[in-house]
Amino acid sequence: MTVLAILTIALCIQAGFWQFNKAEAKKALQNQLNKYQNDSPSALPNKLSELESWRYKRVKFTGFYDRRYQLLLDNQVDNTKVGYHVFTPMQVQGSQYYVLINRGWVAAMPYKKGAKKHELPVISVPEGLQEVEGDVGLPSSKFFTLEAPPSNNQSWQPVWQHLDLKRYSNLVPFTIQPFVVRLDPKNSGGFLRNWPAPGARSNMHLGYAYQWFGFAVTILGIFIVLNVKKVE
Repeated sequence: MTVLAILTIALCIQAGFWQFNKAEAKKALQNQLNKYQNDSPSALPNKLSELESWRYKRVKFTGFYDRRYQLLLDNQVDNTKVGYHVFTPMQVQGSQYYVLINRGWVAAMPYKKGAKKHELPVISVPEGLQEVEGDVGLPSSKFFTLEAPPSNNQSWQPVWQHLDLKRYSNLVPFTIQPFVVRLDPKNSGGFLRNWPAPGARSNMHLGYAYQWFGFAVTILGIFIVLNVKKVE
């Protein structure tokens, strides 16, 4: 019983600190967003050094969209409705580099009974030179997926479960920058852009942390009660 109690309490404390650290990380991201959101946009350099310092910085540049390698990020929810985030690559004017632009959220098409596969929404892509303004995003490279990695010989698959920039760069015939740009809601050429605040779920993680710490205290209390013998 002693060994089991020690292990269980240790696991609860570890889980509590894990949730606490997640809450602190989200608060730090929110502070970084607040720091840059009212700044004037900067010109986009060819190479970004120290990527983390550029997270949420506002940038502005011109370029040409390439509809051939557009992707739809699946399972994105807005106001309880399921849909996709639309990512369209753009070649930066005067540069060989491309940047993935998150143009916002579109609703999924209703499922048609008897259809062999889910119908995708029709996505318009602006033609010609476009001006883009938005903030820099750094997609996570840590995720679990059951998707089979596509080969270079397959036709382009537009629906992805995760935004894997390394996988994307291996599949496209151009050099893609290791970040994305979230299109500003005021910028034309996009869709619904209710970008979530990174700190919106920090209180939820704090609540989970307090629950885990509470479990540890409860187990300790039960262990003490069960192991204290009454002396007559």
